Amino acid sequence: MSRAVILTVLLASLIVVGTSSPAWAAQLDARINPNNDSSPFKMSYLKTVFLEYSNGGELFDALRDKEWVVSGTADSSDPGVVQLIKKLNQGIKADGSQARISDMTVTYNFHLNARNINTSIDYRVILEGTLTDYVITKDSQRTLVDLGWRGLSADGEIIVDGIDINLPLNILREKEPTAFAIIDTPEAEDVLKKPLINADFILAQPLTNWHFLFDPTGINVDAGTFGLDKEISGFVVSSWTMGESSLREGRQVERVFEAEINADQKYVVRSVQSSDQGNLYTIGFGALDVLDGVEIVGVTPKPPEGYATTSTGDFPIMIVYGMAGIAAIAGIAFFFVSSRSLKNEKVGQQGIDPSRLVGYQTSASSGGYQTNRGEAQLKDDTSYQKTRSVYENTAPQETVTPPPTDANREEAACGCAASAEMGSECDCAMQGSCLCDATCQCTADLCKEQAHSMS
Repeated sequence: MSRAVILTVLLASLIVVGTSSPAWAAQLDARINPNNDSSPFKMSYLKTVFLEYSNGGELFDALRDKEWVVSGTADSSDPGVVQLIKKLNQGIKADGSQARISDMTVTYNFHLNARNINTSIDYRVILEGTLTDYVITKDSQRTLVDLGWRGLSADGEIIVDGIDINLPLNILREKEPTAFAIIDTPEAEDVLKKPLINADFILAQPLTNWHFLFDPTGINVDAGTFGLDKEISGFVVSSWTMGESSLREGRQVERVFEAEINADQKYVVRSVQSSDQGNLYTIGFGALDVLDGVEIVGVTPKPPEGYATTSTGDFPIMIVYGMAGIAAIAGIAFFFVSSRSLKNEKVGQQGIDPSRLVGYQTSASSGGYQTNRGEAQLKDDTSYQKTRSVYENTAPQETVTPPPTDANREEAACGCAASAEMGSECDCAMQGSCLCDATCQCTADLCKEQAHSMS
């Protein structure tokens, strides 16, 4: 039973992880053309709220098998969109920026999905609009562009198509009144009343901490993203991005707000948002500055003379070249030292002088032929006695003296006599038979027995 419970919990956890949608908080994407009076921008706001009931209870019963989606699109003809544009412009002005939003379209999507141990509600609102009045000054040398407008945030209710798109609390109260009544506590309200349309962190992160890149080769491919044609070929494009964990931006983590509710069971309300992300692009080379407390960028058609940078910001290209030069010098030094080491090595014959060696023949005749094999030995053994192997067997070897043969022996009567000339007198015994008669004088036992039997 315990094993079944553990497997059930693991399976439920995998289902929750596999079906949960990621929450990416606020995402900014804007492409500024300083030569135009207006430029497009896009801002996305995402948040996920979890209602957790691991022990079941009335909240589980109220949300059992529930799933619904509320979505829609509205433009500036909707009073709610006009209200949102007004609130955003008020926030931009409060931040010290002179830029304004002139037009905007709102797309929203809210998705509730109930599961066995929790219910998730994904909130998504996307703003796509037109930004104006971002050029501060412009002359033949450079253009000052206002970037202090990027913290697009709005508080309170924003009613679009009769639906509050800003406070997660209200749509849950409207669509699921029974479930909301169970968790309607000050702690849960504090989590659910945090506005969805909030990009304060994007503004709070200084642009000097953003990741900077510029493309000096022209933007043929990217021309369409600015609404321009190929005539802008050859212009520089600068970009600033944020949202990664780094030494510049610090460690980026999820923003989680949580509250526990004690009703018939213990419930948890959790709001999850990932770190904000931002992408700013401008035509021309951008140099950051601050004007009256507002971050701005000075844009020129081309980078200053002699300026070079990498993706990490103001990192001089000469340092990169210097490091490459040091590596080249180290390589040359390595080959130089190696060459001198080779020259210092001994060249020619090493070991024993060949003039001190003498050859000895080691082969002997066998039958009707003789092999040509031999070995080299020292003429004198002075050095050999000093360096000979300690494992060499120094025991005296026994000298085998062949038995004398009878010159008057009848070779035809003794089969061993034929091999006597080759130093193998007992060849007949080695073959396991004897060809000897009574006149044979061979000392082999086999021959003696044969000779005795014939006498």
